[in-house]
Amino acid sequence: MEIMNVALIIAGGTGARMKQNIPKQFLNVFDKPVIVYTLEKFQACREIDAIVVVAVSGWETMLWAYAEQFAITKLKSIIAGGACGQDSIYRGIAEIGKYYTGEDIVLVHDAIRPMVSEEIIEGCIRVVKEKGNAITVIPCQEAMLETKDQESTVSSYPREQLKRTQTPQGFFLQDLMDMHREAKEKGIVNSVATCTLAVELGRILYFSKGSEKNLKLTTVDDLDIFKALLKEEKEGWIKC
Repeated sequence: MEIMNVALIIAGGTGARMKQNIPKQFLNVFDKPVIVYTLEKFQACREIDAIVVVAVSGWETMLWAYAEQFAITKLKSIIAGGACGQDSIYRGIAEIGKYYTGEDIVLVHDAIRPMVSEEIIEGCIRVVKEKGNAITVIPCQEAMLETKDQESTVSSYPREQLKRTQTPQGFFLQDLMDMHREAKEKGIVNSVATCTLAVELGRILYFSKGSEKNLKLTTVDDLDIFKALLKEEKEGWIKC
């Protein structure tokens, strides 16, 4: 049986740190919502068979309209998010489980990482098939300082022992289901990401290659960088 690859796009956050009137994944950048840029990357990737989105409650109809407008034909389901990120991911996994088997691959991805590349997506899938899971990471280039009071430090941490995590984070569907069931049994209810949940449960994780361009849009400064990257892409296309 052929393994199917499903993108689970997490768009359930309200984006309080962006200080905007609407969730940041729905902000328009050059007349297109951020989440559409993200969906287009998975739509264009040949390895992706379907897309499921966990969205902010009340935005489902709008998102279906965007999918029709921008030809996101791989979109299979949109469901409302939960009380926290872990719950939202669980809801997405449960939805995927209605249509796919435990042997299929799920790539959990932040809706607010719209610059993810086909190379990153396909690399993540490849490592899952080879190792059993894949966490997209990049090296830690900066000097890392430890702090207890958030204002000062007397110690550092070796940066070569650190990785900065990104998404997608890929797992077989059955493993995700097992992890969330075990987390519930152990009272783990608010892990910040799929990779941290796996670590809390004692799983060994494997790395796939990310990129500095695969940024997460958290602040207004991040939006400015995103706009600059889009302009760079457009100018490069014109020169070709």
